[in-house]
Amino acid sequence: MTMTSRERLGAALTHRQPDRIPVDFNGTAVTGMHVKCVIGLRDHYGLEKRLVKVHEPYQMLGWIDDDLQVALGIDVEGVYGPDTMFGYRNENWTPWRMDDGTEVLMSGNFQTTKDPNGDTLVFPGGDRSVPPSGRLPKNGFFFDTIIRQDPVDEDRLDPEDNLQEFGPLAEDALDHFEKESRRAGATGRGVIASFGGTALGDIALVPGPNLKHPKGIRDVEEWYVSTLTRRPYVHRVFERQTEIALANLERIFARVGNEVQAVFLCGTDVGTQQSTFCSVAAFRELYQPYYRRINDWVHARTAWKSFKHSCGAVSSLLPAFIESGFDILNPVQISAAGMDARTLKQEFGRDIVFWGGGVDTQKTLAFGTPAEVRAQVLERCEILGRDGGFVFNTVHNIQANVPLANIVAMFEALGEFNA
Repeated sequence: MTMTSRERLGAALTHRQPDRIPVDFNGTAVTGMHVKCVIGLRDHYGLEKRLVKVHEPYQMLGWIDDDLQVALGIDVEGVYGPDTMFGYRNENWTPWRMDDGTEVLMSGNFQTTKDPNGDTLVFPGGDRSVPPSGRLPKNGFFFDTIIRQDPVDEDRLDPEDNLQEFGPLAEDALDHFEKESRRAGATGRGVIASFGGTALGDIALVPGPNLKHPKGIRDVEEWYVSTLTRRPYVHRVFERQTEIALANLERIFARVGNEVQAVFLCGTDVGTQQSTFCSVAAFRELYQPYYRRINDWVHARTAWKSFKHSCGAVSSLLPAFIESGFDILNPVQISAAGMDARTLKQEFGRDIVFWGGGVDTQKTLAFGTPAEVRAQVLERCEILGRDGGFVFNTVHNIQANVPLANIVAMFEALGEFNA
């Protein structure tokens, strides 16, 4: 029986075999494509010539319009928050040219300047009166966060400072989520939403790229050190953030209901290529109590499935992720130590959905041949797609300048498997 995209995603999320493997490439900020890839695919499929929107400027992700989603067989639609990582609204789209001459559309609130080195600096909230919060290196393809942390005064350190970006959602934000959830649902695709506010210690967010004057511990290294040396402080931050998040989720659910099928709750990376940032015991002590509370709320009150992102070699932490109530693992970094796809599926495939892992982006997709890409996609689909529990995506976003022939080979192999 042929399923709709929404039914297909629903089957995969509940570990039932769908008619074919559902595909996501526009749903979240960690399952997309660089704008240059989107432009190349539009040209390859002979679609209408138009500038592509950069909807997530931090990583320069390109929005995949409906015509390209149809051409690629994408099954998942994303619901994003009203503000970007740099704290401004996506509106009043305006042409902007990258250093290599690529022309794209950026929000009219995207305010930049060039430094003496030729780097592009972006301002939080589009406010040029405050220091910039992001840097796009000259001829680069994505932004780096600029650390803006005052010297830490232990006597004045206040957990509230690391909570300044969290608080009750404004009514216009709730209106936005309601409108976007309805729009996404009307496409007929499956729906995943990123409501924000639930990522505890996500290192991409700790520096506060959206804040004009970040306070507290905002240096990446200092934050990691603090998880060991200032653990009571971090617990107080997480405790209060969780309280705020649960209150906001209740208000969001009252607006969007179960139009949403999955929700991106956590983007906190805890893995490296070879190991993890923290021990299993440390994860259970520092992170698990709060994620257990959030996931318990989600599962008691909604039909949502919760999405946990962590790059790296996290197989040792998967039992703790499952105990924390996460339903989905992304990006399934199959190239990292201990992340063999077959072993992961055998040991954890009944308890967690693999959203990603369809092809390695560090080596195979970026530097392999189309034949090598095809072979890996077919193998991963055979292993991870058995008995549901798999949503096809690459290992994290597809980066700029990945050979277009390899991206096309990936989609052709996926179509071949799904035929």
